[in-house]
Amino acid sequence: MSDIKTMILEGKTALGIEFGSTRIKAVLVDENNTPIAAGNHEWENRYENNIWTYSQEDIWNGLQDSYRNMAADVKEKYGITLTKVGALGFSAMMHGYLPFDKDGKMLVPFRTWRNSITEEASVKLTEAFHFNIPQRWSVAHLYQAILNKEEHVKDIAYLTTLAGYVHWKLTGRKVLGIGEAAGVLPIDAGTRHYSVRMLDTFNEMIASEGFSWKLQDILPEILVAGEEAGTLTEEGAKLLDPSGNLQAGIPVCPPEGDAGTGMTATNSVAQRTGNVSAGTSVFAMVVLEKELKEVHPEIDMVTTPDGSAVAMVHCNNCTSDLNAWINLFEEFTQAFGMNVDRNDLFGTLYRKALEGDPDCGGLLAYNYFSGEHITGFEEGRPLFVRNPESKFNLANFMRVHLFTALGALKTGLDILLKEEGVQIDRLMGHGGLFKTKEVGQKILAAAVNAPVTVMETAGEGGAWGIAILASYMLHKEEGESLAAFLERAVFAGQEGVTLEPDAKDVEGFNVFVQRYAAGLPIEKAAVESLI
Repeated sequence: MSDIKTMILEGKTALGIEFGSTRIKAVLVDENNTPIAAGNHEWENRYENNIWTYSQEDIWNGLQDSYRNMAADVKEKYGITLTKVGALGFSAMMHGYLPFDKDGKMLVPFRTWRNSITEEASVKLTEAFHFNIPQRWSVAHLYQAILNKEEHVKDIAYLTTLAGYVHWKLTGRKVLGIGEAAGVLPIDAGTRHYSVRMLDTFNEMIASEGFSWKLQDILPEILVAGEEAGTLTEEGAKLLDPSGNLQAGIPVCPPEGDAGTGMTATNSVAQRTGNVSAGTSVFAMVVLEKELKEVHPEIDMVTTPDGSAVAMVHCNNCTSDLNAWINLFEEFTQAFGMNVDRNDLFGTLYRKALEGDPDCGGLLAYNYFSGEHITGFEEGRPLFVRNPESKFNLANFMRVHLFTALGALKTGLDILLKEEGVQIDRLMGHGGLFKTKEVGQKILAAAVNAPVTVMETAGEGGAWGIAILASYMLHKEEGESLAAFLERAVFAGQEGVTLEPDAKDVEGFNVFVQRYAAGLPIEKAAVESLI
């Protein structure tokens, strides 16, 4: 305890704050990169004018509340008012669209990654770049706004992501970490900069519009992990901690996306390693040895926080529908006057899934709260379907909702593993789906037919990952790579729990996926008919 107190007082700590889809989390780590305090803020996106968004007020209130709760945790545990940390970092859900004018005014409400409104732009840019540009990427949002003749585009002076926006306001620096930047516009692995070829192509595509800016003029500068990305300004310190206790001058690492922090938090930045992050959305990241043979619309090409090539399968939907059903079961218990702990409820229902039939007893579900590009949906409707002869019981019901949470992901991963022959030595799981011991892990192992490892820190997720990146900037040895730092300073001696795939589960998942693919017209009908 006294050692931790000393570390806090001497500023030998690192703080990471990540904006997830439903939770903003702040994690403080000691000089050994062990979490010592945390604070959360729950928030939800809004669907306004056919756009998934969060308001600026939501962003800043959430940031302040998560920090305040973390600082209160420090006070409660160690009796110390937090005034300084050794280093600081911000991360957030990737992609999206936040354009600003020359005066720093946001021109339109934040368009998040969840929006499937840029199909035309995505198709045209993919064709022009000879590189897959998913709908959620920032450049797709920008080009769609141009195609739609939106008035604000001519006034853009700066375009960034949520992580970049928060970092800019707190440090004054218009920068992005390379992993986050790779979800804005493709990166040239050789130069670790935006692809000059694609910058030139984009500028040619919009030349007739007569804008005063070129694309390179409005994008953030790119930095790699380990570089200093500014310091917390006086204004930034007050914005983060309105109490005034937090001191300015704290060094800040490059802002990263949740993909990069997930790779960091799972020790998955070296080649032939991969991780699956499963929460509101789900994505798999695999660090490649060599380039893919083909351009696949289902596969995104991004980078690790230190610039290595990564193949990414991203799906918009994962646990939202699961959570909605858990809420219903919670409501049921409350109707009977029972006060069941929410974590116990999740754990009990998740474990029940392991008692189900390997193929979920013929049940079918789609978890599409929003569109899903991998299966070709711009909109979604959560859906549960069964035949009269299906084995409808609680175990199969929970199992099918866990299976469908990974249904779209498996569709994309099969392309990577089977068609491209990508090799993975180690697949790590993290995020909310893996909080209940073994359940999510067992389901994922069945989906990918590969061993899956979960560390004790799996539930800490991206906030811990960005805290580690801040720590890397502060504590790395001369010339030490991020992968080497993680092995030495973070994961040394941590084994984790590895589960091998069960053959019956693998076979059952394959049967389910066939049913999932065959039933997509049902989902399409629901989208068209359920208003």
